[in-house]
Amino acid sequence: GPCTECSCASGKEPDKDPSHTKKKENGDRLCVPKIFFGTRTHKQITQISRELKRTAYSCVPMTILSSRDYTCIHPVVSHSSNRNEMCVELLEGKHGKSCSFYHGVHKLSEQHALQPAPGLEQAWDIEDLVRLGRKLRACPYFAARELMVGADIVFCPYNYLLDPQIRDSMDINLKDQVVILDEAHNIEDCARESVSYGVTESQLRAAREELDFMVSNNIRQKHHEPLRAVCCSLI
Repeated sequence: GPCTECSCASGKEPDKDPSHTKKKENGDRLCVPKIFFGTRTHKQITQISRELKRTAYSCVPMTILSSRDYTCIHPVVSHSSNRNEMCVELLEGKHGKSCSFYHGVHKLSEQHALQPAPGLEQAWDIEDLVRLGRKLRACPYFAARELMVGADIVFCPYNYLLDPQIRDSMDINLKDQVVILDEAHNIEDCARESVSYGVTESQLRAAREELDFMVSNNIRQKHHEPLRAVCCSLI
């Protein structure tokens, strides 16, 4: 039967690969936990994957989660300042176009998961994945996410583990998994950042003007007046 002891890192069906399950005496299946390895910067992930390559574990299934800033290879989107929004718009087909790299994602994740691709048979880093993605015309960003399902070790920056919104959007479930935080003394700053929000004075003034308009036009006044007061006090 399916895995009952832990929730796998993705909402999808648990991996059916026998190497990912241990037999218990009574015949139930036990999920082998994934290792989530969090680092401060993307650069450190490159160093760690280089170290992993030198160990006896260099062939374990792995993946690296990172932003589209590092992994988008679409000729237009990758040079845009708002890659995330443009990517989502393309995938939704709002302008009658889609992303051919996204539709080729299986070429990268399947080749990678089933028989190791040339250059990726051992521990790899983001640059290796992007290089292979360009060659196969397949999206490294979504391939890395798909590879998480069968990965034993997942590398990512701290905020992917700490920020609930990113965890949610990346389908990361840390229940019953192993979490390793490299240089954990930096966690405080990262935790503060993930619950902090910055606004400029011009944004506050624009918000106040919109709220003025709402209040003067009698639109949900009792909700908008306190908000306007907050904007005024901050300004």
